[in-house]
Amino acid sequence: MPGVATVLDEFVDLLAGGDVLVLTGAGISTESGIPDYRGPDGKRRVQPMQYSEFVGSSTARQRYWARSYVGWQRFSSAGPNAGHRAVATLQRAGIVGPVITQNVDGLHQAAGAAEVTELHGALERVVCLTCGDRTSRWDLDERMRQANPGYEVSSNEIRPDGDIALNALDVEDFVVPLCLVCGRDTLKPDVVFFGESVPKPVVEHCFSLTERARALLVLGSSLKVMSGYRFVRRAAAHGIPVGIITHGPTRGDGEATHRLDAPLGTTLTELVSRLAA
Repeated sequence: MPGVATVLDEFVDLLAGGDVLVLTGAGISTESGIPDYRGPDGKRRVQPMQYSEFVGSSTARQRYWARSYVGWQRFSSAGPNAGHRAVATLQRAGIVGPVITQNVDGLHQAAGAAEVTELHGALERVVCLTCGDRTSRWDLDERMRQANPGYEVSSNEIRPDGDIALNALDVEDFVVPLCLVCGRDTLKPDVVFFGESVPKPVVEHCFSLTERARALLVLGSSLKVMSGYRFVRRAAAHGIPVGIITHGPTRGDGEATHRLDAPLGTTLTELVSRLAA
């Protein structure tokens, strides 16, 4: 098998022509302290809230918001890492174009990246499922703080969706936030839950970006779910080269023309030194 240096040379050649579309997954944010959903074996580490459960039960929404209220404190304090900064640097250098991210943490934008399509939405936004009103998660956090004075639950846990585990006693007294427009308890983070579909216009936009790209670079994604894997398939179907850098096997390895199992921060920093110096 070729060594890392040789494979890096191949990635340099792949990216040097520019017009590269980037697709990122949870793995690019692990160095910021936000764990990914799956371990190296591809199995899911945690069981996230399902969309059908959230919309079908006030109790489920209470459980979600109690857990999210506590988890948000650590999640929102995470900052971009070397991988996010490298993507932004390559973009400013004209090597990388648009970014499609499966993450909901906003760290690409925090690192300075532009043209970021948030495939699964963003935790910093909240939407009412009844009336469609949208608001800031930061504003909602303050309202939940006021509605739950003395609610003191600490946790060292952090998850890629900002949710954490709480026991039933820590949930049952939590006052659920209500929509300021319609007064219903149907506020939801503006993200795509498991079991929910990505909005069709977003998918079509990402297909269009894929078809216009000269190459597709996948960073930190196992591609286990079709949500991101479909763009790898579309690129391969159009003869567009696909490079994947992540830890462990991915669903898209069969379509990849370039593959590297390596840490993203140091690897992308090295690519920047070779391409954007």
